[in-house]
Amino acid sequence: MRLDVVTIFPEYLEPLNVSLVGKARARGQLDVRVHDLRDWTHDRHHTVDDTPYGGGPGMVMKPEPWGEALDAIIDSGERERESEDGGEGAAEPVLVVPTPSGRPFTQELAVELSQKPWLIFTPARYEGIDRRVIEEYGDRLDVREVSIGDYVLAGGEAPVLVMVEAIARLLPGVLGNAESHRDDSFAPGAMADLLEGPVYTKPPEWRGRGVPEVLVSGHHGKIARWRRDQALVRTSQNRPDLIERCDPAALDKHDRETLESLGWSEGTDGRFGLAGEAVGE
Repeated sequence: MRLDVVTIFPEYLEPLNVSLVGKARARGQLDVRVHDLRDWTHDRHHTVDDTPYGGGPGMVMKPEPWGEALDAIIDSGERERESEDGGEGAAEPVLVVPTPSGRPFTQELAVELSQKPWLIFTPARYEGIDRRVIEEYGDRLDVREVSIGDYVLAGGEAPVLVMVEAIARLLPGVLGNAESHRDDSFAPGAMADLLEGPVYTKPPEWRGRGVPEVLVSGHHGKIARWRRDQALVRTSQNRPDLIERCDPAALDKHDRETLESLGWSEGTDGRFGLAGEAVGE
């Protein structure tokens, strides 16, 4: 997979050289290229922003540097891939635009993007990128405007780091154990989309705190059930919305009993709501 990142702060992306992503780069599983947007400016101050039309606070990133940068990256990438494919044609990149106004970045989207051969990230600063850039490339490419949460950051570089790590760990061979991400919280189909439960390792006792007996029992069935129950408990506490929209077909009899013990009630359509709330309507 190839990843291009265009930014005015290339140094912000240094974490891409460490940990799993850095190792994947070193092994050639991930081709990451970080570009300085200011390389496509033509004035002595390397200006990338200007005041917004219509007035208002802040500055807006100018379309010219972004257009030149994206054109150059796309053209070079297409030439490389055509050469590698023997003239069979190059796969088009997916343009990923980090923005608070985008669709939520989820594990499902991470899985989808991990199956693409080429992603280009456009982390913006200030009040964002001139909308015409998104419209221009939206007519030519698959453009995804994505948000990592309901909050606002100073720029899009941190979201890029989040998304790249989430995507890269799904690539074949990046994780030491290929099964490691199968039961991740939010993984499609994992534990009925529940949060992952607590985990433990050696020593068996630490500061007077032991490990749940079931985990050292050797009884795989009971261990699986305990983990499932703990996932239900954690999801009920931290993300009740996941239980509210959980597919009833993904819940077995024991799941339903556990949810009822946690204060949930089953509606006429099989979905659960917290006791006292209307469900099944």
